[in-house]
Order: sequence, then C-alpha cells, then structure tokens
Amino acid sequence: MTSETTFEANTDTLFTPFKAGSLELNHRVVMAPLTRSRTGSDRVPTDLMREYYEQRSSAAMIISEATIISPTGAGYAFTPGIYNQAQIDGWKNITGAVQANGAKMISQLWHCGRISHPDLQPNGETPVAPSASIPGEASGQAFTEAGWQPFVEPRALTEDDIKALISDFRQAAANAKAAGFDGIEIHSANGYLLNQFLSDDVNKRTDSYGGSIENRARLLFEVLDAVSEIWPLDKIGVRVSPWNTFLEATLSDNGALYEYVITKLNEKGIAYLSVVELANDDLNRPKDKPDLPESINAFVRQYFKGPILTAGGFKAETAAAEIALGNTDMVAFGQPYIANPDLVERFKKGADLNTPDFDTFYGGDAKGYTDYPFLK
Repeated sequence: MTSETTFEANTDTLFTPFKAGSLELNHRVVMAPLTRSRTGSDRVPTDLMREYYEQRSSAAMIISEATIISPTGAGYAFTPGIYNQAQIDGWKNITGAVQANGAKMISQLWHCGRISHPDLQPNGETPVAPSASIPGEASGQAFTEAGWQPFVEPRALTEDDIKALISDFRQAAANAKAAGFDGIEIHSANGYLLNQFLSDDVNKRTDSYGGSIENRARLLFEVLDAVSEIWPLDKIGVRVSPWNTFLEATLSDNGALYEYVITKLNEKGIAYLSVVELANDDLNRPKDKPDLPESINAFVRQYFKGPILTAGGFKAETAAAEIALGNTDMVAFGQPYIANPDLVERFKKGADLNTPDFDTFYGGDAKGYTDYPFLK
C-alpha cells in the first residue's frame, strides 16, 4: 500500500456530503471565521474581499469573518459590519461569488462588548459590557485605526440597552438574509459579548442576566429566539468555546454552565453547534483545571446530538479521525485557509501546504491575502 493510498483511506470521510440542518454541503471541509481587517473605515466589504472569499469557495461552507451587528459592536479597526445598506450590498457581492462555485456562506454575527475602545465607538462613547469589568493585561490592547491602545473600563448595559441589543441582532439577521447568505452563526465564544455574559468572572450583574447559570445564559437564548424570527432554526449555527481562556471570559463553573447551554441548544434544533477545540492549543488551554476534559468535542457530544462543527489546529488526518470517533461531523480550518485558497484540492491530493505569513494576517492589502499560490 502506497503512502498516497494510506492518506486517501484515512481522509475519505472529509469529502463525503453532509447535511447540517437544512444546509446541504458537498463535503465536510469548512472555512473557519477569520478576522483579516481588510475594510476601510466605513466597514464596507470590498472587491478585494470578494476575490479572497471566491478563491476559497471550494470549501463546503464558508463562515464569514466575524461581522459587527451595530456601530457599538465594533472591537477592532477595519472589520466589516452588516448594519447599513452599503455593507449589505458589499456582502451581497461576496455571497453571490461564493455560491456560484457551490459553497454555502454563513454570516457570523458579532458584538465585541468590553473588548473595544472609545476610538472604535460612535461619538467616542464608552464600550458596553455585562458589568463595568475592564479586561486585564492578558487580553492585550484594543486595535484602533491609531494603533494599539489600552482598554478602558466599559459601561454596564442597562436592561433597556439589552432589549436594544437583541433588536440589533434581529436586524443584523435580516440584513444577512438581504445580503444573500445561506444562514447565520451567533458568535457566543472567545471572550466577546455573549461569552462575557456567560462568564461569572466578567458578569457581576444582580438582575435576571447575572448570577445563576440560567440567568447568565439568558441573553444567548433571547438572541437566538430573536434571530429565529428571521431565519429558521435549521439555518442558524451557534459558536461556543468551553474552557477557552481567550480574552479572559473565564468561568468558575465551566462544565456545569456548558452542560446547561449545550443541552438547551440541542433541544432547540439548530443547524449546527460550532465548537472551539483546545486539544491542539497550548496558548488558550487553561492550566491546572481539574474539570478540563481531554477533548472538548467529546464533552460537547455528550449533550449535543445534532451536527457539530469543530475548529482548532486540525490537519486533514486528525480531522478525519475526529469525525471517525463521532466527536464532530465537520471540521473548520483557519490558518491553513489563509495560506491555501485551494485547501480542499491539496487535502485530496496529499499535497504540501503553503506556509502562512503571520505579518500580513491583520490589515493591509492583497499581500498575504489574495496572492498565495494555487497548486500548479
């Protein structure tokens, strides 16, 4: 048996069709959401972004880079929005190009919460959060058009603010439909606003959105209910990141909270649950946590019986193995897709992968964005 035959035998599962909710996928290789900071100050998706996504549209499904639901949701310079007509039109140009090549495209809806800065907010306002809890040094600094700046203490959202926030998510979901997306994904992971509400280290509220597990999870499910007025549940994904320490949205009751959240999401019948796996991630994998499972995917599978999409440092072989174990159904690739627009073809042929240029990940122009070589 040749090495090439062994490779194909080990990875065939990646290239079988799959149905996530009502989303019919050609195979199981997905492009992960990747912030690249390539818009202008207006946050309107560009023709260069269209070229970038179109190049990668041999993916079964592309999850858009995290996309801001409202002006107050911004946390980084030059990231796209989906809250005005120009942005809708910009995304429509992209979704059409992607779908013409057979891929599905999902809009990941994003509010950054406390990971922001007045320079990124309308009229220089203070960023909002569950509580007036400033990010620590481990979270780094805010990326603004003037460069990196220290975080400021955020303003705690009032209950009226929360109602408006939910309305913003609903409107962004409607805008995503107008922009031609095939579905939406609620970003409740990686230390951003919905994840901040889940975290008892960040969320110190004493009202119905703080304290108990049910209260801290309330906003996520109210957002899900709101966007499901626009999209059927079988076209909505949710992203979670159990035990992830990124941006310090940590929990004292991680296992119990995510058992509750994932079980309830399972009951909702969403299209898929997107999971950030930490098995291959030393940077964001917390140390000295007695309840930390060896596999986040296996933990999630105990409570979620629908389609699972996982991401987190996978290679073709390890992705296929994770599917074979039953821990996931689809695998999203991040950095490999940055450097390899034809990643599916390279996986199928067992070809070498281009090396990503880390210096061009965020901001800039076509260099390190649309100029990576395809296979000959």
